[in-house]
Amino acid sequence: MPVKTEKELSEAQRSHWLKAVAAVEMRNFGYAISLLQGVLKHEPEFLTGRQLLRRAEVAKLRAEKKKLFNLSTASIGIMKAQREVKKDAKRAVELIEKVLEDEPYNRQANLALKEAAVAAGWPEIGVMALQTLLEEKPADTKLLHELGRLYHEMGNADAEVEVYNRITAADPLDTDALRLGKDASARASMKTGGWTEAESYRDLIKDKDLAVSLEQQNRMALTGESLDGQIAETYERHQAEPQSVDLARRLGSLYEQKEDFESAIAWFQYAADLTNGSDAGLVRKVTDLGMKRSEQEIAAHEEFLAQHGPEDEAYAGRLAALENARMQRAEILIGDARKRSERNPTDLQLRFELGEHLLNAGHFREALPELQRARQNPNARLKAMNLLGRCYRELGMLDLAAKQLEEAAREILSMDAMKKEIVYNLGLVFEQTGAVEKSIDCMKQIYEVDYGYRDVASRVESSYGAARTAG
Repeated sequence: MPVKTEKELSEAQRSHWLKAVAAVEMRNFGYAISLLQGVLKHEPEFLTGRQLLRRAEVAKLRAEKKKLFNLSTASIGIMKAQREVKKDAKRAVELIEKVLEDEPYNRQANLALKEAAVAAGWPEIGVMALQTLLEEKPADTKLLHELGRLYHEMGNADAEVEVYNRITAADPLDTDALRLGKDASARASMKTGGWTEAESYRDLIKDKDLAVSLEQQNRMALTGESLDGQIAETYERHQAEPQSVDLARRLGSLYEQKEDFESAIAWFQYAADLTNGSDAGLVRKVTDLGMKRSEQEIAAHEEFLAQHGPEDEAYAGRLAALENARMQRAEILIGDARKRSERNPTDLQLRFELGEHLLNAGHFREALPELQRARQNPNARLKAMNLLGRCYRELGMLDLAAKQLEEAAREILSMDAMKKEIVYNLGLVFEQTGAVEKSIDCMKQIYEVDYGYRDVASRVESSYGAARTAG
């Protein structure tokens, strides 16, 4: 499916889209839903619009606090849509959307939407349907396997790897997920140089002796002299074929085995440059190795500081080095996120990740525009609003921080992990403004459901002691 972006909408539909975004910001969810349904009727490939529609439906459902035992008629609409799939899959998608307007988390409806969307040639909508269900049950391995299969059909190996990693984290004994994850990881690194078209890797290498040598190398766990020997042999071949991506990649892998991360990074970067950055696996490897180098350095400094006190003459220097290493790690994350965002400027999830890394590095003003834009992403909206609140607070804009966090808190009815964090941050803002009662009220909301959350217990309990003392 050629996903359409906001820029590709007609002038009339873009006007309706902007009105819908404004309506969501004003919490006028009914109007926003009406506008978005109209936009999607004309532009069904506008995925961001469909995501915002679902977020508006969820927010509307939570705001209305529907009565218990409300009779659902979803099954009737779903059956009607399923009968329509073979005749007109696109029409079936429209029918299921009508069901989801009132029941956005309906499992049967979302699974039906996934089937209809795939049949219509819109697999991205199928992904969105599964992700909607995973919002409520993030560790549902059955849904995750379904999502992994869909990514496989779409040829999105990178996303497939992430899904199978989530499954193995939830269920380490899921051997299918382990196997499929490894297969997907291999495919992710085979996108360039003809790897996906050739019948075997030998077809890609003119020097058949080199093919045999590489095959033998891959079977060995190299150490010591044998590792240095392979590096020397591979480097000699590289000099004869300096444009070979595979040889550069091989040198990077050998230096990684040697734990010479500086050299490994240089060779993987060289390989990535040969592909003009088109191989996502190589680009990701450079970032991963940079992180590994930083983590190794950080761990070494932390170990030294744990074993030596401030009286040690090297303590101050190592403390400064630790802080510098942490900043380098933050800059690596920011640089990687910025590059990915520049390659996909309309991907609001990437804008969110960039904003998050900027905030964590203390670049609060730079983070603001990224998080403000990311707020339009239905899947990242609440997280972005929470981080915006933190940015405003750090910049001393306490009124804007409170407004952002209060709005985010209103959109979540149950006191889940996200709402706890938002309400806690709101309490800190109120504390800074001098609104002590409001601050304690925020902490009490969390205290009532999670006594052990951060320091809310001491805050709440000490407030009663202060009240008795004042009395």
